[in-house]
Amino acid sequence: MKLGLVTDSLVDRSLAEAAAVCRGLGLEQVELGCGNWSPAPHVDLKGLTADAGARHRLLDTLGENGLTISALNCSGNPLFPGEKGAGDRAVAEGTFLLAEQLGVETVVMMSGLPGGCPEDRTPTWIVTSWPPETEEILRYQWKAAVPVWKALAARARDHGVKRIALEFHGWQLVYNVETLRRLRSEVGDDILGVNLDPSHLFWMGADPVEVARALADCIYHVHIKDVRLEPAAGQNTLLDTKGVLEFASRSWNFVTPGTGHDAAWWRRFLETLQDCGYDGALSIEQEDYTIPLEEALQKAVSLLRQALPA
Repeated sequence: MKLGLVTDSLVDRSLAEAAAVCRGLGLEQVELGCGNWSPAPHVDLKGLTADAGARHRLLDTLGENGLTISALNCSGNPLFPGEKGAGDRAVAEGTFLLAEQLGVETVVMMSGLPGGCPEDRTPTWIVTSWPPETEEILRYQWKAAVPVWKALAARARDHGVKRIALEFHGWQLVYNVETLRRLRSEVGDDILGVNLDPSHLFWMGADPVEVARALADCIYHVHIKDVRLEPAAGQNTLLDTKGVLEFASRSWNFVTPGTGHDAAWWRRFLETLQDCGYDGALSIEQEDYTIPLEEALQKAVSLLRQALPA
């Protein structure tokens, strides 16, 4: 397994500056955001797909710092009703093209979420089977989602993408083992797998180690990010709608690995990945707003080096 970084973690740095930070940390790979929910600080998707020279300059900048690309990321909501969903799908298709041009075989995405009926203008996330209308909404959402994902999977294959790594997250149709298995089955394409990010599994109540074992055949990418449960959870539950910058009052927070779960836990997680046959990227995603950026990255890299299996 190789240590890497989601370069959105360095959103205020140029590509050259971000690459130099990665080199200083001793990292080997980067995951580049290409748009949708990523501000794409280091990728001009339209410019790069149209200009071979720009692509060569990007690869040269990374290569000069000892870096390769582990994945491209275009996480957004390709199932959003109307023009918004069409726009997100267009960015995804542009990312597939860029992946082909750069020789990248893994694209990180989220599954997205449709509305609850044909007339809806915004998505709705169902997490309970009651009241009864929730079941009708879910039937509609899966019926709407599958054709879109069949088309996206086919387009990705057309561009030589071998793995679409879906990240489990709230407000998504796919957020656990069961829903990923269902989408893979209904789309009928093993190009769909998981971007295994323990942090979201923690706050949704799952065990990332058990998830890894259950999805050993389709772990396509791994994000490294931790979560710390906070005292407010005792009164407010883990269903928290406060913004991530309101960390002092939240029920849980994204934190640097080792802060929410100790080195022993991370060692067990990485050993499980190894046992599952995973040898891809460990892509650090820095979203800990409680400590300075440089300190967070140094701590994350240090913990991973301690925890990596021999």
